[in-house]
Amino acid sequence: MNCPKCKKIVLEQGIQCPHCGIFFAKYAQYHSTPTELPRNIKVYDEDEVVHPLAALLFQDAQQDNRLYFIGRAILFIGLTIWGWKFISSSIESNAVGESFLHMINLPFHEAGHIIFRPFGQFITSLGGTLGQLLMPLICMGTLLIKTRDPFGASVTLWWFGENFLDIAPYMGDARAGDLPLLGGNFGHSSPYGFHDWEYLLTESNLIEYDHILARIIFVIGTVIILLSLLWAGFLLHKQYKSISEF
Repeated sequence: MNCPKCKKIVLEQGIQCPHCGIFFAKYAQYHSTPTELPRNIKVYDEDEVVHPLAALLFQDAQQDNRLYFIGRAILFIGLTIWGWKFISSSIESNAVGESFLHMINLPFHEAGHIIFRPFGQFITSLGGTLGQLLMPLICMGTLLIKTRDPFGASVTLWWFGENFLDIAPYMGDARAGDLPLLGGNFGHSSPYGFHDWEYLLTESNLIEYDHILARIIFVIGTVIILLSLLWAGFLLHKQYKSISEF
């Protein structure tokens, strides 16, 4: 059937449109007579109403699509293996920095410096880190709100956590300056301010805590990756049950 509001195809016997989020029975109350309520739509009690946050995080427009399920399952396995490789590696190994994902994060990092330049030198330096963290969050919000794809959002949450693991070695290198920087430079031989975290931590009087702060950032990234995999795994289990009922 088609949703009476957005006209997109939805599953029968549902109480809520996975695309625009309306509750069919309530929509019919104000926009049509009871006889115009779409056939096979379940009229619900108040106790059956799905909380908007739960609907946002767990209601999937592709719930019964077998092809999507197979593709998602393969992606989930890959992210689990990849995520374990990253979180089980040490900060000093810079496992994320050595992967091709670093080259995906890098343009958003550099764009962040440009975007935040009007706010002064300190925020400009911090803007690189903010840029590579904001992009996954923007993608996650788009997938949740615009396309109603919570599984895709869980993947971008994984990417968000991975960025923390990418930032940790850079932060931990603030005093040593051994990591190669853009243009073939190194922190220890570059002008002051070229190494973002050397500048940020020095200006904040936190330079002596660079290793501790790097470990905290690494732990935050690890927790986010694990949460993203739990979210994705739950959605896959839910989708598998839905497909099995057909």
